[in-house]
Formats: sequence, structure tokens, C-alpha cells
Amino acid sequence: MSGAPLVGAHLLGLADAARQTVEALAAELDEIVNDVAATLLAGGKLMFCGNGGSAADAQHLATEYVVRFRREGRPLAAIALTTDTSLLTAAANDMGFVEVFARQVEALGRPGDLLILHSTSGNSPNLVAAAETARRRGVRTVALLARGGGQLRALVDRAVVLPIDDGAHAQELQLAIGHAVCDEIERRLRGDAEA
Repeated sequence: MSGAPLVGAHLLGLADAARQTVEALAAELDEIVNDVAATLLAGGKLMFCGNGGSAADAQHLATEYVVRFRREGRPLAAIALTTDTSLLTAAANDMGFVEVFARQVEALGRPGDLLILHSTSGNSPNLVAAAETARRRGVRTVALLARGGGQLRALVDRAVVLPIDDGAHAQELQLAIGHAVCDEIERRLRGDAEA
């Protein structure tokens, strides 16, 4: 049981970070729901991207929309730009790692789509390039950020900057926010019945 106090401290820190986030950003978090709902109701698609743990979150969240989170119903159009290893390695090899997401946004993004970027720093060059490409393509952008938001804060249509500097808690909260948004989208688009 020697590890329990350390685990407990981490969880209590996460709970405090979640409370701070809700107190500071409740309206902005609800606006993400509205952005996602408007995109899907108009026939657009969601595109998710991030690096490292945020890459895993991107594919996790895209899956919730296409398959389901809590409710059965029609699939919702979402794709993670982090999952095609042939595409990612070819783009990185031939164009540089900075282009791995931007190239996909250029190929797949259309006006009416929504690019959702996950980053704790807001300064990853490949996410900055994706946001810039999205703007040129007429794709709206939402970024879940921390640590002040970095460069992405000024490049996206909606920057939600968590009021925390801890990268681990930021990633945990970004995934929790993604789940909460998906839950509300399913409620709106698939009804109230849970599976």
C-alpha cells in the first residue's frame, strides 16, 4: 500500500485541476459542443490530431464518434490523422515531420469540417502547420491546450486553454473533455437512451 498516497495525490491533483478548469472555462467547453454539433449536423466531419499521448487521444475520440460512446445510433463522421503509419512515415520521410498532419488536412479537409487539435504546449510545429493549412482550406479549428496555449492559441478559431501547467493532468483533462463533448453530442444526435 506504499504507493497509494502517491496515487491518491495524483488523483486529488487531477480533481483540483478539473475543478479549476470548469470554474474558468465552463462557457468555452459548452461552445466546443456547439461547434461539433454544428459540424456534424451540416454534414461535415471531425478530424483529430496530436502528438504522443495526444495522438492516442485523437484516435480514441474519433473512434467514439464512428462506433459509439454510450448510445447506439448512426455513425458520426470522424477521423484521427494519427493512425495511418504508411501515410505518416511517407510524409515524414519525403516532406518532414512538420507536414504529417497538414498534408492530410490539405487532402481531406473541406469547408464545413472541424479540426480538433490536442496539445499541452501549443507549440508543436506539425500542429501549427495543420492549423495554418486548415485556415487556408476553410476548415474550422478547435484546440485543447494548456501552459498558456503557445502558438496555436492565436492560430485557431477556438482555443480552450486549460488553467494548468502540469502536462499529465492537461492530457487527462483533454481526454475527459473529449468524452464529455462526445456524450452530449450523442445525446443530441442519437437520443437519450444509453446502450
